Amino acid sequence: MNRLTLEWVEHEQHKSFTVTDQMLTKQVGRVRLGRDPSRCDLVLSHPTVSGLHVELFYDPLRSMFYVQSLRPSNPPLLNHRPILDAEQPLAEGDRLCLGLVELHVGAIVLDTVATIVTTPAVEHSGDTTLPLKPSKPTAPSAYGLKCPRCGQVSSYDYLKSGCPWCGASLAAANSVLMEKP
Repeated sequence: MNRLTLEWVEHEQHKSFTVTDQMLTKQVGRVRLGRDPSRCDLVLSHPTVSGLHVELFYDPLRSMFYVQSLRPSNPPLLNHRPILDAEQPLAEGDRLCLGLVELHVGAIVLDTVATIVTTPAVEHSGDTTLPLKPSKPTAPSAYGLKCPRCGQVSSYDYLKSGCPWCGASLAAANSVLMEKP
């Protein structure tokens, strides 16, 4: 199960809410945030939050959580930048502001597994096709993390410190097979 945890302070109390890709919600596959309890899965009571402000969702094709604005007249801010029309990816450490309420993306846990599909080489011999046998074992492959923001691949050493190219969190990064030098 893929999970994203939001943390915030409301009425001087620390609160948290965990979004999963399998939770039952008012809109299938989407977790809606806002002030209206009849339309939202996470209700924030502050008057600067719109009745239906944003929705969060997990995209299995891109293996990432996203946020989308549902209120163009009161756009949310992601890391101090307004979300106007397009969905935006979320990463650990991001700040999402709905009105004057600031939510912190505390943790993202993805259950993704890197898959390598190989096709055996073939040898053509007259009318038959035979698979080639490897002559000797190859060196083990190395995996890296593909940055969800800039697409660069770095080693697992950067998992906690972030992407060395753009500084984005690598918590939501996909594992990929690194090319051998």
